[in-house]
Amino acid sequence: MDQVFAPWRIEWVERDPDDQNPEMGCPFCALPGREDAREARVVARSAHAFVLLNNYPYNPGHAMVIPLEHGGDFGALSDEALLDHAKLKARTLDALDAAFGPDGVNTGENLGGDAAGGSIDDHLHTHVVPRWSGDTNFMPVVSDTKVIVEALEDTYDRLHDAFAAQDGAEDPGPDRAVRLDLE
Repeated sequence: MDQVFAPWRIEWVERDPDDQNPEMGCPFCALPGREDAREARVVARSAHAFVLLNNYPYNPGHAMVIPLEHGGDFGALSDEALLDHAKLKARTLDALDAAFGPDGVNTGENLGGDAAGGSIDDHLHTHVVPRWSGDTNFMPVVSDTKVIVEALEDTYDRLHDAFAAQDGAEDPGPDRAVRLDLE
């Protein structure tokens, strides 16, 4: 059996199930409303969406762009939410480029249902994963193990600063999500 020491995962294992939207039971509905955005890993937000760091990243900078509207059907989002989500994805790509300078980026939508993958199957979200030439090395190929080279707290700081440097950004401080006006 392969083992990797990953002490940050204990937060997920020991999470409080009551720390979710009591009506929906959805962390994507609860997290943007928390006071400490850094702890919640909400790095930026707009009128209809927010950017959340992935707790189990494929690479440093792995973030998700998530509409505030709960639902797994992309077509059911309001026109405002669709446009805002798309604009926030573009701003997220800019922030990732400024913070990390990746060689490329993968994006993918998780659109409802267990088959879409992930642990949140009824609130659509877009994964945005920075990629570098050679970021797949012998570890995942030979030992089926992925090594993440940066702590989430450091990733949060880098991405937060990159969002804060964008035009029209309002930075309420390091523990609060950067507010973006996408109008």
